[in-house]
Amino acid sequence: MIGVFDSGVGGMTVAKAIEDLCPQLPLIYFGDLARSPYGSKSSEVITTCCCRNIDFLIQQGATVVVIACNSAAATAAETLRRQYTLPIIDVVTATVEKAAMASTAGRIGIIGTRATIRSKIYEARLTTVRPACRIASQACPLLVPLVEEDWLGKQETKMILRRYLYPLHQHQIDTLILGCTHYPLLGDLIQARIGKKVRLVDSSAEAARHLKEFLDKNPEIGSNMTEHERQSRFFVSDSTGPVQRLADRIFGRPIYLEKVDV
Repeated sequence: MIGVFDSGVGGMTVAKAIEDLCPQLPLIYFGDLARSPYGSKSSEVITTCCCRNIDFLIQQGATVVVIACNSAAATAAETLRRQYTLPIIDVVTATVEKAAMASTAGRIGIIGTRATIRSKIYEARLTTVRPACRIASQACPLLVPLVEEDWLGKQETKMILRRYLYPLHQHQIDTLILGCTHYPLLGDLIQARIGKKVRLVDSSAEAARHLKEFLDKNPEIGSNMTEHERQSRFFVSDSTGPVQRLADRIFGRPIYLEKVDV
């Protein structure tokens, strides 16, 4: 089983991308909505939440874990890999590789939560892969709550996006990393405001691609998960009407969210 976790429902964009690329593999998803968002929390709290999430996914049968949360990946991925023996895929690694290749002029922008931007993990890895690149980053703390409330089409969301993206215009970026798995749900709005010439790099799609490449290179792991009689399951630590509607929208079908105390 592939275990996927996020601080909320945004990580379902990763789960959907994995489902599209690896339709034969069952998923266990956990959205920690009761403690969302992670981006405003300390690294110690985020790491504690991640350990709790992984322990739950292992109990449900996960043999590979995908950290579908940029804040968690930026803050805790390396600590988690030292603590757990099962493979852990994170959204940051694959996204950096894609952005470095996608940028024509080496002017790369990053948007994410406060925790992700504060960690500077994207800057550190991008300059390792492409030393001459110029990077501009912008924390966007209001976007996750707006997505979780299903305010995707609201005028307020559009205004806030314009305010967040304006400084990146000034840096004349040619590539923009969507450094939060909630942000692909705002992709069209972001593209319209950053400009059609700027290439968006979707961390959700890149995480799914990275997982598939890992499973292709390690077929013995994938073969152990092709249990057709087992169904994907979706767990949350809290649930609201907007979250349910958003989950259904992401997958294009009704999704049963099982509420658990984790």
